[in-house]
Amino acid sequence: MNNVLYLVVPCYNEEAVLVQTAEALLDKYREMTASAQISPHSRILFVDDGSADATWQIITMLSGQYPAVMGLKLSRNRGHQNALFAGMMYAREHCDMMISIDADLQDDVEALSAFVEKYHEGCDIVYGVRSERKKDTFFKRATAQGFYRFMNLMGAETVYNHADYRLMSRRALEALSEYRETGLFLRGVVPLIGLRSDSVYYARRERAAGETKYPLKKMLNFALDGITSFSVKPLRLISVFGMLCSLLSVGGLLYALISYFFGYTVPGWTAITCSIWLLGGIQLLGIGVLGEYIGKIFSEVKQRPRYHIEAVVSHSQTETEKTKETENSTDRPLS
Repeated sequence: MNNVLYLVVPCYNEEAVLVQTAEALLDKYREMTASAQISPHSRILFVDDGSADATWQIITMLSGQYPAVMGLKLSRNRGHQNALFAGMMYAREHCDMMISIDADLQDDVEALSAFVEKYHEGCDIVYGVRSERKKDTFFKRATAQGFYRFMNLMGAETVYNHADYRLMSRRALEALSEYRETGLFLRGVVPLIGLRSDSVYYARRERAAGETKYPLKKMLNFALDGITSFSVKPLRLISVFGMLCSLLSVGGLLYALISYFFGYTVPGWTAITCSIWLLGGIQLLGIGVLGEYIGKIFSEVKQRPRYHIEAVVSHSQTETEKTKETENSTDRPLS
C-alpha cells in the first residue's frame, strides 16, 4: 500500500509554538505508524519562511532529535503561499501523499487520520473544512464568510470555510506543479486540478501560542490577490460603471436642456461639485483596478522564481555531521 505521508508545516517566526507543534505532530505520527495507516518512512517537513527569530535553530534541533522531522529553509521571506508551495514541491519527490497544516495548532491534528482514510478510499485531494466559526469574533466571521461568497461570485472555485489544511496525492502534486503563475492563491488553484476530492470537517481551535501572522492588512492583501488572480469580473464591472455613468450623463443633459428652455435654471455649484466628485471617484477606482491587473501582468512576465532553498536538514544529515565531527576530533594529534 502506498502510504508515505509528508506533513508540510510552513513557519514564520514560530519559535513560541514550534516545539509544542512538533510534539503534537510526532504523537500523531507515532499513532498512525503503529496502526500501519502510514509508512514509517513518512516525515514531518517544517518550512522556514525566512524567519527572523530562532525558528530555524529549533527546526535544526528537532531534526537532530527525531528521525521523522525534516527542515527546509528559504533564503528569505516569500510569504505563506510560496513557503507552503516550496514544501509541497519538495515532498512531491518523496511522498505518496502530502498534508499541509499550519504551525499554530489551530487545525485539529486528530483529523489527520480522517484525511488518510479518504486518500485510501481513492481521493486525490481532501479539504479540511471548518465545521463552525463560533469562536471567531463577529467581524472576523462576517468578513471571512463574505470573502468566500465574493470569490465564488467573481467566478473563482473555492471551498467554503477551507483554508490550507488539505491532503494531496502525489498525482495531484504533479498536476499542481504545472501551474506556473507567480501570484499563488492555492485555495483557488487546487480546485482547478479537478481530480477526485472530498472534505473532512473539524473544529478549529485557538492559537496555541504566539501571535497571528495574518493581521487585517495581510488578510485584505491576500483577498485582493485571490480576486485579481482568478477573475476578470472587476474589469467588466468598470465597463458596467462606465455605461451607467454615460446613461446618467445623457439623462442629466436632457434634464439640463429642458430646464434651460423652460427657464428653470438656477445658478449653483452643489450639483456640479457632486458630479465632479462622483465621476472622479469612479475614474480613480477604475484606474486602480486596471493598475492591479497590470501589476499582475508585470510580475508574471518577468518569470522570477517563487523561492530559493537555502538549506535542507534531516536526522540522517545531522547524524552524518556528528560522525564527521567525531572522526575529525579523533584524527587530531593530542597536544
